[in-house]
Amino acid sequence: MPALQARILESLDAIPAGRWDALHSSDHPFVRHAFLSALERTGCLRADWGWAPHHLTLWDEETLVAAAPMYLKSNSHGEFVFDFAWAHAYAQHGLEYYPKWLCGAPYSPVTGPRLLAQTPELRQALANAMTKLCSAQELSSVHVNFHPKDEDSGFGEDWLLREDIQYHWNNRDGWKTFDDYLAAMDAKHRKNIRQERAKVERAGVTFRVVHGDEASDADLAAIHGFYLQTFAEYGNSPALTLEFLREIARTMPRQLVLFIAEVDGEAIAGALCLRGGDTLYGRYWGSHAQLPGLHFETCYYQGIDYCLRHGLTRFEPGAQGEHKIARGFLPTLVRSRHWIADPRFRGALDDWCAAERRDVRRHAARLHRHSPFRDGDIRS
Repeated sequence: MPALQARILESLDAIPAGRWDALHSSDHPFVRHAFLSALERTGCLRADWGWAPHHLTLWDEETLVAAAPMYLKSNSHGEFVFDFAWAHAYAQHGLEYYPKWLCGAPYSPVTGPRLLAQTPELRQALANAMTKLCSAQELSSVHVNFHPKDEDSGFGEDWLLREDIQYHWNNRDGWKTFDDYLAAMDAKHRKNIRQERAKVERAGVTFRVVHGDEASDADLAAIHGFYLQTFAEYGNSPALTLEFLREIARTMPRQLVLFIAEVDGEAIAGALCLRGGDTLYGRYWGSHAQLPGLHFETCYYQGIDYCLRHGLTRFEPGAQGEHKIARGFLPTLVRSRHWIADPRFRGALDDWCAAERRDVRRHAARLHRHSPFRDGDIRS
């Protein structure tokens, strides 16, 4: 390995898109330069909301050889790997947990590349640079959220491992149509899904599937309005701006997928998804109408139909929700890594993480027993 220079960048626009995207072979949308830079440029990441871009890059002279999307965090919101108890424990001992350093995709609990490099050695160099710079900057910790399992070799033994459960759909048997998919289920679940879809159809709801390059400004505004309404209903602050949607519709035209529900030509609900190489990712939904089955149709069944039509093998509709199991989304383990600068806390949290992993795996095994498939398949 040549001697590499680590540089911190406060804006992703400091690197040309092609150089950043060349670091990862995946077309995973959430680490693309277009997605991450759009968040920065259109007001979605603000220091007063706890997000300050602080990207790590490694250079061989003037050649970018590795990078990681990283942010200084003054809180733990928008991460979906919950460490509020850790922050509380620090405060009880008179220590500052914030700021911390996060590697991940903002507001996106989606597994994907985090150590952007072409070799295991460079991925390990990135992880090592994270710990060294964490100490040098007097930060409490580094967190790498929702990394894929094949990046495990980049992390040393002093990186803590956490696991959690999400619910993913997989085309495990090469289904071609929605009826093929339902045929793999037991009669009860098959009947329930058909009834849910029939209720939406009887209500006169039709759907348009629109990619970014097909979306009108009215389509984007409607989806953003649904997003704002959902966040208002839950008392949360919406981070994504309409300008962000407009930009990714332009820069990621075939990766942005909108499902728009209409009655008599008027949009009443919608879901925003992003598409990767073989996976559809559901992110946000909202509705102006309360109709039976509308949520399931908009967020799940339309997405499954899309995957079957386009040959995608995986659909990740978002975090949480055990109700997804009955609709064919099976429990799947997701991972994150954490390096704690204080060795005393690191030791205590190592035991805590081990106990948490055991509990999560036991819970996942129990959930798998509720699989709706006739053969009781527990593959995820």
